[in-house]
Amino acid sequence: MFDIGFSELLVIGVVALIVIGPERLPKVARTAGHLYGRLQRYVATVKSDISQEIQLDELRRAGQNFKESVESTVSSVQQEATVVDDYLRKETASISKAMEAIAVTGGEPALTEPALRQIETEQTPQQSLPLDEPDQNAVTHTPSAAVEKAHSEGSGTLA
Repeated sequence: MFDIGFSELLVIGVVALIVIGPERLPKVARTAGHLYGRLQRYVATVKSDISQEIQLDELRRAGQNFKESVESTVSSVQQEATVVDDYLRKETASISKAMEAIAVTGGEPALTEPALRQIETEQTPQQSLPLDEPDQNAVTHTPSAAVEKAHSEGSGTLA
């Protein structure tokens, strides 16, 4: 803190001995030591208080950043949910229209080719999902027993 060497301390001690005197010098030195100790404790307390305030400020900033991140994520999820909700509402409306058309025609498909084209152009294309892996549930098409039997019967009649 202060750049005081041994020679400066020696000069201060000699002057204090001359001015204060040898009887009161030990008492003054003890009092000065106590005051110096109190000063050191006060400085240490102030340093720790400042350090705690800095840490609290950093925690507040981190909390604020976390809060902003969470709010951003929530708004993103809400936007995605709105998109999905709109898509599902459109699909539900499309299915309802088809069901009404079937109900009007008495359960028979009454849609003509131009009507089907018009419905296809009105519908928005479905969103495709990226698939990284092939479908594990895909069934490989193998001839069934009935198809094999039909082939064997057909080959028997031809011969």
